[in-house]
Amino acid sequence: MNGTFGDNFLGIDWGASDVGVSFADAETRIAFSLTTLRNDRTLLSRLGGLFSERGIGTVVIGIPSYVNRKESVYEGERFGEAVLNAFPGIGIAYQDEMFTTKMAEANLRERGIKRISRFDDQEAARIILQEWLDRGGSDTAEDGGGFSS
Repeated sequence: MNGTFGDNFLGIDWGASDVGVSFADAETRIAFSLTTLRNDRTLLSRLGGLFSERGIGTVVIGIPSYVNRKESVYEGERFGEAVLNAFPGIGIAYQDEMFTTKMAEANLRERGIKRISRFDDQEAARIILQEWLDRGGSDTAEDGGGFSS
């Protein structure tokens, strides 16, 4: 068990106004779009509810991967620190999110989804989580791992 809540995974496409959320069961390791949450003062408590409800042990947060990194810490990493502070038993991992919104929009268009903007954040979160799982999905900030692309 990776965290105090369970063994399952939650993917996050962090945004200043909306946060896409995806879910993967530890047994199947297949990511599914879950929801889009408003990024407001209740975000952490709503995520805590999902951690308990879904048995989450690891949260995978998408951050950009730039060759010439200008910022020392991305907003997604700050959010990961806030999650760790609020829920010390949760593992945090980071995954490259470059182009995931474009990929999400293309996936949704291909599936004939209307009003793509309602679903692109949670689809991007699904892509972030699935890519992390596909590459082995074991590095977490809590256990000394972290971002790798």
